[in-house]
Amino acid sequence: MWQSTVGTRLSLIALLATTSMVCARVITESGTFDLEHIAFELQNCPVVKELDTLRSSTQSHESSWIQKAFAMIFPFGPGLNALLATAYISGPPNLILALIPPNIDPSSLSILVAFAVGGLLGDVFFHLMPQTFLGESHDPNHVRFVLVEEHRNSLLGLAIFFGFGAFIVLDKTMRIFGGDGEHNHSHSHTHSQSSEDEDVKAASSSVDKIADGALRNRKPSVAAEPETKTETETATKTKKGAEEEPGASVKLSAYLNLIADFSHNITDGLAIAASFYISQSVGATTTLAVFFHEIPHEVGDFALLIQGGFSKSKAMGAQFVTAIGAFLGTLIGIGIQYISTYESTTVDVGNVPNVPGSNGLFGTTCTAGELVLPFTAGGFLYIATVGVIPEILETDYRLTKFGEIKKGVWQTLAMLLGAGMMFLISWTEA
Repeated sequence: MWQSTVGTRLSLIALLATTSMVCARVITESGTFDLEHIAFELQNCPVVKELDTLRSSTQSHESSWIQKAFAMIFPFGPGLNALLATAYISGPPNLILALIPPNIDPSSLSILVAFAVGGLLGDVFFHLMPQTFLGESHDPNHVRFVLVEEHRNSLLGLAIFFGFGAFIVLDKTMRIFGGDGEHNHSHSHTHSQSSEDEDVKAASSSVDKIADGALRNRKPSVAAEPETKTETETATKTKKGAEEEPGASVKLSAYLNLIADFSHNITDGLAIAASFYISQSVGATTTLAVFFHEIPHEVGDFALLIQGGFSKSKAMGAQFVTAIGAFLGTLIGIGIQYISTYESTTVDVGNVPNVPGSNGLFGTTCTAGELVLPFTAGGFLYIATVGVIPEILETDYRLTKFGEIKKGVWQTLAMLLGAGMMFLISWTEA
């Protein structure tokens, strides 16, 4: 497959017509495109040679500072870089939890959450989506053309839909088994905490009434004092236990959140693996987007575990266990790319680097490995929109209308900053 980065993209069919390159070998006997022959003929096409000359004269041969930085951070091949990136997104965010107080209110992270949403959406629209349909040019001295296949585009769009739908199923399952509509987002943290507080207040009120009644009915005899003291101590202990013991639904929500977090991390690993097999720059930007999303995500999960009765050390340990999901997803992604590479034939024609063969899915040039990136793009789209944006839209009853407007402005700026950072990286690395 080939794509042009010089001005207007040229349609392959139009190019073949204007340069009289129509020949019988464009289509093989099996009805698929003969990519080897097309690649060879394209390199000998006068129009392509002229475009190559134009590109070489206008393209800077020096690497941008973004590309140099990415090369230092990820110095290995696609597989090892993907594993290294997974370590980057798993270790630091979890270590940050050591600095987080156990009683942190997840709603206080709204600005950071908005920044993470901007980063995720920026990665989806500025990196993952364009790379899914058009790919990336690896040779700065030669133009690259896209072979437009409607059926291939349909398969890629279907993979995006399945990625989005998979998270709908996962989120719905967590809400059903979590009870009372609780799920793994911070607004559910607040809801469950409020319900728990109401239960504690009710229990405390009942205990106070019992204790007050016992004190009023106490006789002024010395023999009765030990019995009254015992009743008071029992009431105090019961009240303390009611305050410390989390509700059953909160406990269940905490454990289900660990399962959802593990599944979410698998998707992160798949995205990182698929993006690094496209290019180093796409993998690095995807890693950045996941990293900025993981910080508020991990802090919110940490707060929910604390509410569920976990100690701070146990909550941190549980978060490290869920990080295994990211490594599992990365290994699965590497395996899919490895199998896909060896199942499809490759050719090396002239200046064209290893063009995939035509043994794709359903008679197209699309391979199974190419479906991983759009699948994860759909998952990211769900996480950023359905999963996280509702948290930003929620209002805080403790704030005035002016305070809500001020917070909204800061959230909007943070979101634009996150998306702008991804756009700047995309523009600079081209």
